[in-house]
Amino acid sequence: MRNNNDPAPIKVLFIGDVIGKPGRSAVASVIDGLISSYGPEFIIANGENSAHGMGITPETSNFLLGLGIDVITTGNHIWDQKSIIPYILGQERLLRPANYPKEAPGKGYGIFTSRAGTRVAVINLEGKVFMKGISDSPFTVARDLVSEINKNADAVIIDFHAEATSEKEALALFLDGKISALVGTHTHVQTNDEIIFPGGTAYITDVGMVGSKYSVLGADKVAAINKYLTGMPGRFAPEEKNIVLNAVLITIDRNTKISKNIEKIRIDV
Repeated sequence: MRNNNDPAPIKVLFIGDVIGKPGRSAVASVIDGLISSYGPEFIIANGENSAHGMGITPETSNFLLGLGIDVITTGNHIWDQKSIIPYILGQERLLRPANYPKEAPGKGYGIFTSRAGTRVAVINLEGKVFMKGISDSPFTVARDLVSEINKNADAVIIDFHAEATSEKEALALFLDGKISALVGTHTHVQTNDEIIFPGGTAYITDVGMVGSKYSVLGADKVAAINKYLTGMPGRFAPEEKNIVLNAVLITIDRNTKISKNIEKIRIDV
């Protein structure tokens, strides 16, 4: 039970990879209920596949931000839609991985003000194991960024967009006690390992997706199965029906910046 003199904890809602129009529509249909039920003061969503196919466009970014999402994180599909390049230069609430080359457009982190006036730092990183084209280590970039911004933030959240479970766990333990939470994205499957590490950092290997539960990672199952049967490339469109929203709610102590709880959310839409 919270002492009446203790400040209310910071509640951050993190929504998993939003897959195309079905995912966007699902978020739109339940976000008011999520806010009412869980009371988050800050909302993050991974939107790198929010275009109807792959990538993110100015239109899909604006749509998600218009729903009340405070920050959109991304990953390896950030540049799939070329229209996003000029847009990201002027939209600080859309992040690309911070360990991309400095010459890449946009920013990989920021400190944002929540509805309650809380300063929430969000860092977007991409893994190197089984991923292509990333030159900078997420470990050294995270270490340096956390050291730089921690003193100016009330909470620090990392979206680690990575393939390997070992890399995600290692980075979270490397930063344990220095950040509020590390949430994994990219594999689109919600894992069953949510935990508060000994130093107080909340962790989950993958938050999951907002997409069809009868799909291949959100994509049309027929096209995906055909690729495995034939070895031929194909165009992957999102599966339209039986959408599930995966998310986590992170509860953070306002005095210490460490997490008190991480709760998985899974809603059939």
